[in-house]
Amino acid sequence: MTGRRSLAAGARAFAGPLSRQLALGIAVVVAPVLIALLVIGYLMVVSDHAALLVAAIVVGAGVLAALAARVVARSIVRDVRSIRDGLEAVGRGERDVAIETEVGDELGELAAAANAMIAQLAAEEAARDLSDAARRDLVAAVSHDLRTPITSLRLLAEAVQDGIVDGVTRRTYLQRMNTHIEALSSLIDDLFELSRLEAGDISWSLQQVPLEELISETVDAMRVEAEAKGVAVRAEVAAALTPAHGNPERLQRVLFNLIQNAIRHTPADGSIVVRAEPVSDRIEVEVADTGNGIAADERDRVFEAFFRGGDGAARGPGGAGLGLAVSRAIVEAHGGTIWLEDTSQGTRVRFSLPATERLSGAPR
Repeated sequence: MTGRRSLAAGARAFAGPLSRQLALGIAVVVAPVLIALLVIGYLMVVSDHAALLVAAIVVGAGVLAALAARVVARSIVRDVRSIRDGLEAVGRGERDVAIETEVGDELGELAAAANAMIAQLAAEEAARDLSDAARRDLVAAVSHDLRTPITSLRLLAEAVQDGIVDGVTRRTYLQRMNTHIEALSSLIDDLFELSRLEAGDISWSLQQVPLEELISETVDAMRVEAEAKGVAVRAEVAAALTPAHGNPERLQRVLFNLIQNAIRHTPADGSIVVRAEPVSDRIEVEVADTGNGIAADERDRVFEAFFRGGDGAARGPGGAGLGLAVSRAIVEAHGGTIWLEDTSQGTRVRFSLPATERLSGAPR
């Protein structure tokens, strides 16, 4: 078998281009047939005129065979060159390449496979570019949110260390330092929690969670912060609500994040309502506020890490932009979903959770 392959390879190398290889192959097959027909014609006829006629027919058939072979060879060569040119374009970095062939034969199948490969390569490169861009944005966002409190901490620490402030101012500076430290600690905790959730590193204990109690407790805890800004906050929970299946600490963190975010974006004299109700075999919880709402072109990005809509998109004051991203990750880890509900005023963030009857599909 190896010897045959070497002989065939040698013959192809001797013939040169593919068009010559095809012509040589056809000639090798057709020539003996034509010669045999010519010899038989001479042996079977006596008249010279008849012999010439047979010879003319044979030669004509040979010419037609050669022309047909040439047409077929040219078509094959065009398809081969189309595939070659397309792959060379891909090698140069082009990705909007579509290789086309004249016939849906084996070369057509090869072209289709090449097109599928090009499409897959383009998709993988696009995903890689998005990942790289997201990584760069993450580094930039973290750097910004770390730089501001660290700079303030350094200046405050230098002032305290140099003894240029008196006792009252010293205590004020120390209090500010503690505020910045708490902000840094919260940012690090959110980053760590988000990275663990996105990596699937979840080891929570799940149980029946009475949402009526959890919501009431959370709203009471956030009422002081809300009232300090002149915002009213209340809970509206359906009667006899079925307990959810989840981790109470994580679910309370979701509520804290959503309520705190609502307080931040609701002006004085506004209000926040936390609702919970059964929907089919799940439980849906909603945090609705009477703030300025979210722009239509930002609704698809509010659950991205470090995204701040409106005037805060340029890294303005406020949270680090991780609250909704962490909330989304926690809800999805419980087998639920979180989304923005349509509303004519303010913002309504709604998420669903499995009820206690659906224990098999919940994460552990």
